[in-house]
This record gives sequence, C-alpha cells and structure tokens, in this order.
Amino acid sequence: MFAINHAAAALVLKRRYPTVRMVFILLAVQAVELLWVALNLVGVETTTTDPIVRSVQNIHLVHMPWSHSIGTTVVFAFVAWGLIRFGIGKPKTAMAVALGFASHLLLDLATHGADIAIAPGLGTQKLGAGFYGSLPVAAFLIELAFGIICWRIYRGSVGLLLAIIAFNVVNLSMFLPQWVGIEAKLAGQTTTLTLVIFAQIVVTLAVVGWLSRSREGTCYDTGRGSTVSTAGLRDSTMSS
Repeated sequence: MFAINHAAAALVLKRRYPTVRMVFILLAVQAVELLWVALNLVGVETTTTDPIVRSVQNIHLVHMPWSHSIGTTVVFAFVAWGLIRFGIGKPKTAMAVALGFASHLLLDLATHGADIAIAPGLGTQKLGAGFYGSLPVAAFLIELAFGIICWRIYRGSVGLLLAIIAFNVVNLSMFLPQWVGIEAKLAGQTTTLTLVIFAQIVVTLAVVGWLSRSREGTCYDTGRGSTVSTAGLRDSTMSS
C-alpha cells in the first residue's frame, strides 16, 4: 500500500486510542517502510525494476525479509509493545504502536504481489494478494477507498479528506501503464526510487499529522490510567 494510506491507517488507531500522541502512531505505521528504505540504501534488501517502468507492475520487491516479513513484524511489534508497556509504563501507547507495526504488513499483504516472506530464511514461499501485478486499477480503488474510510472513522476535517484523495490521485500513473508519470524516469534507478518513496513517507506523515490536529479534545496517555485533555491544557495555560 502506498505511503498516504499507511499514514491514513494512523487515523483509525488514533480514533481507537485518543490518549496516545499522534506522532507515535504515525511513526509506528511507517516504521516497517522506513526500515525498508534504510536496508535498501545499504544493500541488505533488494528492489529491482524492468528496463521500462510504466506502473507498479514494473517494480519488483525482490528481497525484503527483514523489513517486510510476518516473522520480523511480529517480533518488532512485540518488542515495541514490551519496551513501551514495561519500560516507560504507557500501556495504551504500547498497544497503539504495536498495532501500527502490524497494520503496515497487513495492508501490504492486501495489495502487494507475492513478495512478503514468512520469515528471514524462509524465502521459498512468499505472500501477497497480487493486486499490484494483476489488477492495478482495482488496487488503486482499494487504496483510495481505504484512505477515505480511515478519514471517515476518524471524523477528520475536509482538508484532511482532500489531502488523502490528492495524494492517491498523484499516484494514479503508478496504476495505469498508459499514463506516464515520474515512474518512467526510475527504470534501473533503484536508489532514486528508494529516496522518492522515502520522501513520500515523510511528506504524507507530516501532512496527515498536521491536518489531523484540527480535532478538539485530543488527550495523551499519561501511563497512570488517566488522561489529559489538550483543550483543558489550553484553558489552564490561558488562565495562568
């Protein structure tokens, strides 16, 4: 799934865990992809392209067992949960972050080709629904619908909805081979491709994080079973 819709998944988790700071959730839903970027740049994981790139069908996630595998994601989620739950005593933040890790892999399984390993060293069988390879237009509609559903669950602003739609539309050429976009310049340029994806991650996280701030009454996980309303903090600050 593309960066904007991973970021949109954070909206659902924020709605479920309103006491958790949005920045932690946003980083969690894209932690797997940020690891993928780092491992591709240092050559531990491998991405290739066809000689001509017209769509996502021509980009191949050949080897990514450390960032994107069921086994490593379970470990990452469990370790993050344990460190936050018992290390700093914030159970709700721990659960939201763990679910954020898991959400990334689940969304990729729903759209990717068969490129997600069960675990490192078990590369013979890979998983993925295959929409990117066989039904790219359906993949685009699924991603767009998912982003809008996340916005609706969160009950976000019109600006947030427009941003989600706009970022999806910007990616449309990746799903339609007949539409030539920036992907046409990425054939054989895997480092550039990785950096473009990194830029998308950063920008979409920043935009979703900023536009999701418009909701009132956001609270934060104090780790002591209580919540603190930002509206209340503003009132107390103004009166002090």
